[in-house]
Amino acid sequence: MFLPEEITVPVTDVLSRKGLIHAKLTGVQRVSGGDINQSYRLQYGDASFFLKLNDAYRYPEMLVREAKGLTLMRSAEAIRIPEVLCVDTLGTSQVLLLEWIERGPVTRSSSELLGRQLAGMHQCTNIYFGLDFDNYMGSLKQANTPALNWSDFFIHQRLEPQVRLALDKRLLDAAIYRKFEELYKRLDNLYPKEPSALVHGDLWSGNYLVNHADDPFLIDPAVAYGHRETDIAMTLLFGDFDTAFYQAYQETFPLEKGWQERSQLWNLYPLLVHVNLFGRGYLSQLGACLSTWL
Repeated sequence: MFLPEEITVPVTDVLSRKGLIHAKLTGVQRVSGGDINQSYRLQYGDASFFLKLNDAYRYPEMLVREAKGLTLMRSAEAIRIPEVLCVDTLGTSQVLLLEWIERGPVTRSSSELLGRQLAGMHQCTNIYFGLDFDNYMGSLKQANTPALNWSDFFIHQRLEPQVRLALDKRLLDAAIYRKFEELYKRLDNLYPKEPSALVHGDLWSGNYLVNHADDPFLIDPAVAYGHRETDIAMTLLFGDFDTAFYQAYQETFPLEKGWQERSQLWNLYPLLVHVNLFGRGYLSQLGACLSTWL
């Protein structure tokens, strides 16, 4: 696998200055990294590192914002997060260099640990909902303008921008738009009020991994201070989280009664994102979730 020297030379220099390598670059292997980015395993003798590349102009500062999100979650010291070693623009590419995590199998104990540690991260709070920087959800920009009220934030920074985009793309009809307008009026009475929580923001099964020591790591965040039920809701959207995860979370930081039903409310946002990214195939699921609350 080939990477241009305009990328490998600066990356190697960063690793050398940090004292993390004692050999030349000996291997570059393409690895899975989603649909948006190109991802590689860089090998320097026995040392490995994870490199993510993206177009610097198509998705401005996407990887800078991802690095900030990873650093924020890591600072919570609640769950393991890959260390950010470098984020930069090299030529026409933006690059993010992380420590390499050797994957192991998901086990009952790793699922329990994920539940407990996610609950710990969710206990990190702020005076507002939102964040002091914007980021991305998939390849779509995600605004995080702070608000003191979760309903205001969820409506104006999550639902409304995606609804407008879907209307502009002619993916939603007027009837669904009117249902969203009605939901906005009712939203404040549909959920338990809690302080904001540091949330991953895109917590499906592809955005965490487990190493050989059974330690879970969170990756690829769309981080903000939000309602913690949104993270739990996302785990239910596509499945693949076992009961040990939910039991451990509940034992550590119990959710209010009705959280399973409210998952359909919070998942309106990722479903709108999927409509805008992948088309009408998600409209029926979106409509079903919306009708539950109207």
